[in-house]
Amino acid sequence: MLAATARVAGDLDVAEECVQDAYVAALAAWARDGVPDKPGAWLTATAKRKALDVLRREKVFRSKMPLLVEPAEAEMVEEPGGDPVPDDRLRLVFTCCHPALAREAQVALTLRLVCGVATGDIARAFLVTETTMAARVTRAKKKIAAARIPYRVPEAAELPERLDAVLTVIHLLFTAGHTAPTGADLVRADLVDRAVHLTRMLLALMPDEPEVRGLLALLLLTDARRATRTDAAGRLLVLEEQDRSRWDRAAMAEGNQLVLGAFRTGRVGRYALQAAIASLHAVAPSYAATDWPQVVRLYDELLKRWPSPVVALNRAVAVSMVDGPAAALAEVDALAADPHLAGYHYLPAIRADLLRRLDRPAEAADAYREALKLVDNDAERAFLTTRLTEVGATHRS
Repeated sequence: MLAATARVAGDLDVAEECVQDAYVAALAAWARDGVPDKPGAWLTATAKRKALDVLRREKVFRSKMPLLVEPAEAEMVEEPGGDPVPDDRLRLVFTCCHPALAREAQVALTLRLVCGVATGDIARAFLVTETTMAARVTRAKKKIAAARIPYRVPEAAELPERLDAVLTVIHLLFTAGHTAPTGADLVRADLVDRAVHLTRMLLALMPDEPEVRGLLALLLLTDARRATRTDAAGRLLVLEEQDRSRWDRAAMAEGNQLVLGAFRTGRVGRYALQAAIASLHAVAPSYAATDWPQVVRLYDELLKRWPSPVVALNRAVAVSMVDGPAAALAEVDALAADPHLAGYHYLPAIRADLLRRLDRPAEAADAYREALKLVDNDAERAFLTTRLTEVGATHRS
């Protein structure tokens, strides 16, 4: 709705107001007349009509006429020169990733406005507080207004400079769905499916970009395990416990081919490297039989291109399978000093698991308790609680 309305309004703030007004109108109209057969289309058409009313009041109706095309008409009318970004949502992603904004502001604003990710969940992805993230989004919107940055579809030549920000948005959208930061369910399938859909459209738009291939491969290979990540009761199952025979073979095959295609270009970036790691997990007959030395080597390459403490933490898990949990624990303890990981529940959770494997149950229990203070997803909380109970029983015995 926001993407379609912004295309008419030419202004994000106006579009947001019109979308909100459409919901208010629906409360009255639907209570009176019943819910229409296509409520989404009704809401979008209403929001766009309200945007049109704003344009009329501002006496710029005629200058905006080329943008006022209903979805049904848009399929039949081709704009002069063609549209470099054919999908409303993807178009708005590219538009929000404006180079005049700081990178983190681009990504945060797009996740909030276009993808509907909650501010708190965005904050967790950036390892900052919700207050800090809310301030960033507000500043970005103010800068758009103050600098009079227009809602304008970027030209084809402008797309490459915005690509990295767009890839970051889609990856974080997927991450927020793959393991929901909050709520009762481990997975938010709507966000995962939206991210995969956007990446497929992006690949159709930019088929020669290896990082687009890499991102789609990463999403497919990771999501291929969706059906096995929880049991029938909703209990979280770690990778080692999952039934590999139930993984999505078609998605894995497509993902593996995309990884190979990305590597053949010789321009390997962070998404292709992450996809290669996911591919190694996908093809391994078991958790123990995974090519862990190669996983560590790929993480080493990834850290050169993306020196993130989260990547270093994930690498430590692979190190534990190569050099043992003691070596990995030393790396995790060193990472604990990084302020970016303060409040990141996977740090104490991984530390707890390493201590459990080292048969140090009392210390493991303390680390599990620390992780429990930080986690907000119910499925993850239940998993950590179970592990805490298990190490507590070991300690008492």
